[in-house]
Amino acid sequence: MPAGDVVEATDSMTCLHSSDPVTVYLSARARVPGFKQGDLEHALYEEKSLVRIHAMRRTLFVAPVAMVSMLHHSSTVALIGPERRRLARWLESSGISDDGASWIEAVSEKTVAALRHRGEAVAGELSKDVPELNEKITFYKADGSVQNTVGLSTRILFLLATEGKVIRVRPKGTWVSSMYRWAPMDEWLGEPIPEISKPEAQVGVLRKWLRTFGPGTELDMKWWTGWPVTQVRAALAAIGPAEVELESGTGYLLADDLEHVSPVDPWVALLPALDPTTMGWKERDWYLGPHAPRLFDSNGNAGQTIWVDGKIVGAWGQRVSGEVVWELLEDIGPESLAEVERQAGDLETWLSDKRFIARFASPLDRELSAR
Repeated sequence: MPAGDVVEATDSMTCLHSSDPVTVYLSARARVPGFKQGDLEHALYEEKSLVRIHAMRRTLFVAPVAMVSMLHHSSTVALIGPERRRLARWLESSGISDDGASWIEAVSEKTVAALRHRGEAVAGELSKDVPELNEKITFYKADGSVQNTVGLSTRILFLLATEGKVIRVRPKGTWVSSMYRWAPMDEWLGEPIPEISKPEAQVGVLRKWLRTFGPGTELDMKWWTGWPVTQVRAALAAIGPAEVELESGTGYLLADDLEHVSPVDPWVALLPALDPTTMGWKERDWYLGPHAPRLFDSNGNAGQTIWVDGKIVGAWGQRVSGEVVWELLEDIGPESLAEVERQAGDLETWLSDKRFIARFASPLDRELSAR
């Protein structure tokens, strides 16, 4: 069913992937009739009914503000300790500090203070206030050549975000940009993130996932949440779901979600890379078929897909000219084919003069864009 607005669309999917900024807009557009870019920006930056937050699998999501506490305490808090220890080791091994933990604490405090003074700022502006943020850590290959360089402004801001002290807000540039401004979390939300126990938070998140994606298997839930299987099982036990038999094994549904589902009308959708529907399950054969090698990258990230009646049947892309191009991987019949053509044209019109490259492009995405 189409959603009434972008907040309803986001809530219906639990949350929207935001690792690629384009994904959020195209995921919302696919679910909200008449969606405009400004609708999402209003919800994120003016109404503040949606927020951008790191959560499951270290992934960046856009989620309803009501879910922030559950997401933070179920998943994000677990990132803090490992991230701090990793960064402290890097600082010490690179000679930036003999006491990496103390350096992190001092620079974090300065960064938050600078951000409170500015209200909002991009990393480059904060680096002027806190010179330590300009430091870089270089990693080398075995042969001594440079592998990559990590800027400490990026690492400190990520750590502060996992601690719930700062939040990504409006980007500097257009809606396809990922250079975000930052703001103090408590000032942006009007209060610190509410406290909630980890088990209670995990029950809340998993119940929401089951409402959106159930029935699903234990493997689906373990993959999607990124939690150890013992924590998934504990949350499941607290929920008390109903068990159902799936082709892939035992599946789970909420006990109050067992009503018969009537067949839906035929439908077609062009979904973006990392769309929450494509990424909702780990066991994907029932909707992906044999197409994974061409539609997912080597890390398991989904590219831009074409869906027909609940199955992935192809991919689409955008050329530098702005043309939306696509390819089907199986026969879908003339009526669905005509609908794919129509929707590709509508998407091209909606994108107008905006050009983007999917950051998690599949092999077929790259082929289409290059042709």
